[in-house]
Amino acid sequence: MKKILTSATLGLATLGMAVSTATAEEWRFNNFLPETRPETAQMEQFVEDVNAATGDDFTLKIYSGGSLGLPNTDTLRFLPKGAVEMSLMWANYLGRDAPALSSVVVQGTIGSIEEFEKVIPTVREIYQEEFTDWGVSSIGYVAIPMLSVSVFCRNEPVRTLEELKSKKLRVWARDQVETFTNLGVAAQIIPQEDMYVAMKTGVVDCALYPALYAGTVSLQEVAKYASYLYPMASGPYVIGVSTDLWESTDESLKTAITEAADDLWERTNQYEKDLEREMEARKTLAEGGVEWIEDFSDEDRALVVSSMTETWAKLADEAGGNAPAYRQRVLDALGR
Repeated sequence: MKKILTSATLGLATLGMAVSTATAEEWRFNNFLPETRPETAQMEQFVEDVNAATGDDFTLKIYSGGSLGLPNTDTLRFLPKGAVEMSLMWANYLGRDAPALSSVVVQGTIGSIEEFEKVIPTVREIYQEEFTDWGVSSIGYVAIPMLSVSVFCRNEPVRTLEELKSKKLRVWARDQVETFTNLGVAAQIIPQEDMYVAMKTGVVDCALYPALYAGTVSLQEVAKYASYLYPMASGPYVIGVSTDLWESTDESLKTAITEAADDLWERTNQYEKDLEREMEARKTLAEGGVEWIEDFSDEDRALVVSSMTETWAKLADEAGGNAPAYRQRVLDALGR
């Protein structure tokens, strides 16, 4: 009799587990950044905070480094359709489908923390408006540090635009292609995940990249030289959810996610130690074999920034629609 009761009890317990598993809700959070990026660590904390607040009835699971196989350039295609419940987005990657987004902030046109802090509220407002038109709700933001962009080269030191004109340069966005092409430099977009091989095999001679993140992609293994070129502020990463899903989500879950996202923004929207982190990153890269040579000159830097400013106006005009108005709103916020 005891054995029968035990079996029945186990059966009921198993049934209870099945019911619990069936009713428990799980969301997948697509993060295209590598696990080694500091922003990923912050998003992992965000996930922990959401799960701690929601208990056993809901689980948020982060998938980093593009492990779900969802191209970051396709986010506006797969997210509204429910291919994943939540995804990190970066406006500069979405220019093919939403040209206006990629011209909100052209990298390099904002060169100080003071200017950056002025414009962030306006940029967030624009992102929210634009993503809403695509059926995506912006439920959180991850600030990107004020970066220092350097030119990393395989075999020869390069510290002038004139020297760079004889090299093939890897960049990561169309605005950079336009900027450097205007300066007589052969630039091509190569995704971050392909950059190491492209440098190693000589597909490109040099790569534009922030020293702060270079170690996360082992750039020190394929670049012998590096020289600082220009400062760069970028619009924040956005955490998006399909608007249909978000509007149907329980209010208590929305609150848990929103509060965790607010904390995430507060943690990342800090820029006081960016220069210190930059110098530490350069030191680590030097220990790994990179020789830091003299910076590009102020004159060369001014030429790059001037070309970027021209590119910003050109891309906004080409995009049409809301793009020129978005650019003007950012300029107004900057007081230009």
